[in-house]
Amino acid sequence: MADLLVIDDDLDGADALAELMRLEGHEVRVGYDGEEGLRLMQERIPEVVIVDVEMPIVGGPAMAYEMLLRDAGLEAVPVVLVSGVTHLRDIATRVGTPYFLGKPYRHTQVVELVRRALAERLAPRPASGTTGPTGPVAPRHRP
Repeated sequence: MADLLVIDDDLDGADALAELMRLEGHEVRVGYDGEEGLRLMQERIPEVVIVDVEMPIVGGPAMAYEMLLRDAGLEAVPVVLVSGVTHLRDIATRVGTPYFLGKPYRHTQVVELVRRALAERLAPRPASGTTGPTGPVAPRHRP
């Protein structure tokens, strides 16, 4: 079905989510930190990235900003944020993604959210005035 990339520093959680997505018919690669995730995206651009918010080295929001800054096709990839942080909605708003899900979640919830991301294909668009890891990020306009 689709080429997905799961990025989470919780190895068991990442592997379980990848297996769930494989059972849904998707091809799935797994990265265990943001730096590895960015490298995997450079090797082959996924159709959707499912990423944890809080990770060592490069977290989910910083990865989304890097995807925009690299402007090599990665900026068009929908990002699904998954996390146990209490302010996930605020983070998703700053990143500019409508796709986010708090941990713990039911399998049906994440499957449905990935289906939605694949159907809508909305790439992250940071809110106006959002500050990224290196300073202000100007919002991009949809083509």
